[in-house]
Amino acid sequence: MKKNQKQRQPRLEDLIPDVKRRNEVISRLYKGDPILGEDGIFTDMFQAFVNAALEGEYDHNVKENKLSEDNRRNGYTEKSIRSTAGPLGIKTPRDRKGEHNPILVKKWERQLGSDIDNIILSLYARGQSVDDVKHQLRQLYGLEVSSGVISSVTDRIWPEILEWQQRPLSACYPIVYLDAIHYKVREDGHIIGKAIYTIYGITVDGQREILGLYLNESEGSRQWGMILEDLRRRGVEDVFIFCVDGLKGFSDVIEHVYPQAITQRCIVHMVRTSTRLVPDKDIKAVCRDLRKIYTASDRQQAKFALEVFGQKWDKYYKEIHRKWEDNWEELMAFMDYSSNIRRMIYTTNPVEALHRVMRKVTKAKGAWSNDKGLLKQLYLALKYNEKSWKKMAYNWSAVRRELIDVYGERYEKYL
Repeated sequence: MKKNQKQRQPRLEDLIPDVKRRNEVISRLYKGDPILGEDGIFTDMFQAFVNAALEGEYDHNVKENKLSEDNRRNGYTEKSIRSTAGPLGIKTPRDRKGEHNPILVKKWERQLGSDIDNIILSLYARGQSVDDVKHQLRQLYGLEVSSGVISSVTDRIWPEILEWQQRPLSACYPIVYLDAIHYKVREDGHIIGKAIYTIYGITVDGQREILGLYLNESEGSRQWGMILEDLRRRGVEDVFIFCVDGLKGFSDVIEHVYPQAITQRCIVHMVRTSTRLVPDKDIKAVCRDLRKIYTASDRQQAKFALEVFGQKWDKYYKEIHRKWEDNWEELMAFMDYSSNIRRMIYTTNPVEALHRVMRKVTKAKGAWSNDKGLLKQLYLALKYNEKSWKKMAYNWSAVRRELIDVYGERYEKYL
């Protein structure tokens, strides 16, 4: 063949020698019939190809002497399997002694390849219900997969979830964010609220990590205390700073389990709760003056800014000044650090950003049928969206230097 001569493309007559079959394919293509899937144009051809491959596997094993010389063929094992081309009826060659082990479709498998399972898990991870996944598979791939099969596929992830929930953790996390997100779950014929407790930490190397997701009926300091005890049981010896919202009793349970840790109350939550009763005409001015408090250069300047705020606004909203004074130590803990660490700990926004990933895939869901279904979907959502939350903390080199300066051996021994 000449160098620049184009290779002859195969003609339809070469691909489908049978005239009747060829005319049928052309006619159905013009009609717009599905290519693959149940009753697809080429599904039966694909099925024939798979059966021919199974025959080839058996012949190869005979040729390579992988079967005993006195062993003989013993008919076929017939079964229906799932595939991206739709359901297939296959016939696997069988030998008398059971020495032949097919690879293409193993003895107990009901699926050709693992693509379908991955597709099901991917759709489920994006917030699709079982019925939604069933509809998508039918529309996109021409696959008729039952609800039971889809549930079975998602259930296979459950041992992985249990192992992840109970896995050993690192000995030290310099910064840990604690927050809860709420969902509706059906239980005993009623729809009740459930809280997912999220623990989102930063390792000594600056890598963000989800330490765990815990489910309980409601959010409370007692439940958080039990979760912190579980963190210690799983190997977390030390935490430098906990970033939390304004839940009552949070500091007490943290101090009980990790007495050396500092508790930083979320400034953003505090501003939000402080101004919820402020009318629209004053909201911008009040927020502007509150900002002068938490952006001050140090604790002394922040205290002065709070006094100025009280002089201006106490006659209208005296409860705001009192609220900040009552929680002053927890609110101002971040003032003892440089701007690099302040930026990381003054708010629980990092864990709330993680919750936005979870809400994105669950916002269309009214209520879950059980706790297990909720945890499966949240775990898969986070697993399939790791790029959005599993990343290095911002400017970690500078933060690391400061942690060494402030905590010394307490930090360095974990590096």
